Amino acid sequence: MKRKRLLTMLAALGLGIVGALVPVVASEAAAACVTPYNNSAVYTGGMTASHNGRNWTAKWWTQYEAPSTGGSNVWQDNGACDGNSGGGGGGGGGSTCNYPSWVAGQYYAAGAIVRYTNGQYYQASHENPGYDPVISTWYWSPYSCGGGNTGGGFVVSEAQFNQMFPGRNSFYTYAGLTDAMRKFPAFATSGNDTVKRQEAAAFLANVGHETGGLVHIDETNQANWPHYCDYSQPYGCPAGQSAYHGRGPIQLSWNFNYYAAGNALGVDLLNNPNLVANNSSVSWQTGLWYWMTGTGAAGTTSHNAMVNGNGFGTTIKAINSIECNGAHPDQVQSRVNNYNRFAGILGVPTGGNLTC
Repeated sequence: MKRKRLLTMLAALGLGIVGALVPVVASEAAAACVTPYNNSAVYTGGMTASHNGRNWTAKWWTQYEAPSTGGSNVWQDNGACDGNSGGGGGGGGGSTCNYPSWVAGQYYAAGAIVRYTNGQYYQASHENPGYDPVISTWYWSPYSCGGGNTGGGFVVSEAQFNQMFPGRNSFYTYAGLTDAMRKFPAFATSGNDTVKRQEAAAFLANVGHETGGLVHIDETNQANWPHYCDYSQPYGCPAGQSAYHGRGPIQLSWNFNYYAAGNALGVDLLNNPNLVANNSSVSWQTGLWYWMTGTGAAGTTSHNAMVNGNGFGTTIKAINSIECNGAHPDQVQSRVNNYNRFAGILGVPTGGNLTC
């Protein structure tokens, strides 16, 4: 995110399950569920939480990463728990998530629910001969023991997110993204279902390009770090001249952008810019902040561009216009390639006006 495109910001049941379930005898009954997982709480090594009908123990410090056997591997699965046994309860219900493990090559009827190798549950949207739930997302949908979408209503499931970014840095968590979305309720919720998915695909395509596939947190060219301090601003650069380099999914840069983003988000990013690099939710919030409010050289926000049908190319112009008009066609094509792939994963057409 460069200064040229950001100065404007200062002015602005038939389950059909195949196979027999082994009955649980009394001596093997599930343990009571401990206190339910709290997404905003900080967990340190040894602390426990229940989630989706299972008990978990944190191996080290974590926040904004829901318990699972995937992600950063911070959580240890302690097995199924019973929310009705007098424990913490509320963690999704114990026996309601006692579904069989997925078996590759085994036929599944529509409605079948399985436990995948990552500890998450998936329901067959369409019958299939044992396709992988994480890869074949048209045939499977994430399933929550409490019902509903495991992404809190987000049109991109966690499985689809992982498919989009198979090599992502564990810092960029799905839970951090969905938590950040609470501050921007219009994101990927405006228009019909196709428009919602197109906007989500467009946002993730751009941030994927900015970060090398959600790999980089800090700007890789450290020689540029001292260049993002504009001393003409009355508040200066209290965190140091080199403190305002690109960070996070949108690569937030310059002291005035940290100042503006912090004011909008209610976080002191001017004095604490490293929050964008060590707090997943805050980091995602800065990306959504610019997506929803930044216009760059486009004259409209990226959000409005997708909702109003201006096309993906307009989002590039809003985020980094110096790539447009033939200046950096390879960079533009990289963003377009991401968008085409992500729209395909979400099962929607890309629409027109893909380049700038």
